Amino acid sequence: MMNLKLTLAPLLLAALTSLAHAGHNSKPTPPTFADDPAAIEFARDLETRHGFKADELISQFAQTRPNATVLKLIQPPASPLQRSWERYRPRFLNERRIDGGVAFWQENAGQLAKASALYGVPEEIIVAIIGVETEYGRNTGGFGVFEALSTLAFNYPRRAEFFRTELEQFLLLARENNLDPMAVKGSFAGAIGIPQFMPGSQRRYAVDFDGDQRVDLGNSVDDAIGSVARFLEQHGWQAGQPIAVPAMTAGTPEAELLQAGLRPSLKVADLTDKGIRANIDPQTTAALIDLVSPGRETEYWLGFENFYVITRYNRSSFYAMSVFQLAEEIRNRMCAATTENRERYCRA
Repeated sequence: MMNLKLTLAPLLLAALTSLAHAGHNSKPTPPTFADDPAAIEFARDLETRHGFKADELISQFAQTRPNATVLKLIQPPASPLQRSWERYRPRFLNERRIDGGVAFWQENAGQLAKASALYGVPEEIIVAIIGVETEYGRNTGGFGVFEALSTLAFNYPRRAEFFRTELEQFLLLARENNLDPMAVKGSFAGAIGIPQFMPGSQRRYAVDFDGDQRVDLGNSVDDAIGSVARFLEQHGWQAGQPIAVPAMTAGTPEAELLQAGLRPSLKVADLTDKGIRANIDPQTTAALIDLVSPGRETEYWLGFENFYVITRYNRSSFYAMSVFQLAEEIRNRMCAATTENRERYCRA
């Protein structure tokens, strides 16, 4: 018996030491949002303004904790990479997305034609936005939208006001569409469905394009197509007008021309006088777009109102140019593959 005790004693000591170390190293579980006064105040406010039951919202908050991955993904990188069009472009301008866009267009030709006719947005632009956003619905996000928006609304001070508004819009959206807010999945920032609309944008711009009396951007490709087209139309899309053209420059353009921003404000004739030339009507108003890549010559374009409209979807010149160039590649492939209705796909 004594020998047994002597044998067990070191084992017991090791086990206790291991448990002590585990307790010391493990991070405490963060409290739920039901313990956050700001979340409680938010619930009470929604009860007053929108007729929600605050106790039900607080019960949902009691099932939800801050998501550390969401907070990590939303943060700007500690050491920001230099902007590089050369590095950015292949993420979206590649054979997989071009081929996928052709297939998506062929599969949804009727609804794309309908949306284009109704809202004035070219079919290829609708296809390309869906391709860039979710690769035609393949990657719509696996984060709980309620959890993600709550995390950003109450644990990300930098943009708390924006995300509290989006959380409010999401709860209204869920109630209007009879959705369980705890079950809806999306991106880490709370964007939803095939076209990745934020909840506020879905409530303002999304449409029931398949006629089933509900808007379902998660499962209805038709609703996604119509909603993307309406979003662009509502933001000022000009039917039949150009999007962007390449520009040639005599040396480095003046800084103030680039600092004028993405919204067209510069007369092409004035740009010509400053050594920036493009194949477009001199009386057109444009923005000077620089597509920079470290170690390479900068690519310059003139962006018009429709280019600016694309940036309302994502406020990045790289994003808008990716959509535009992907759209052009998809349309060219459709033109090459068709023998009928060539005027629909082929440009003179």
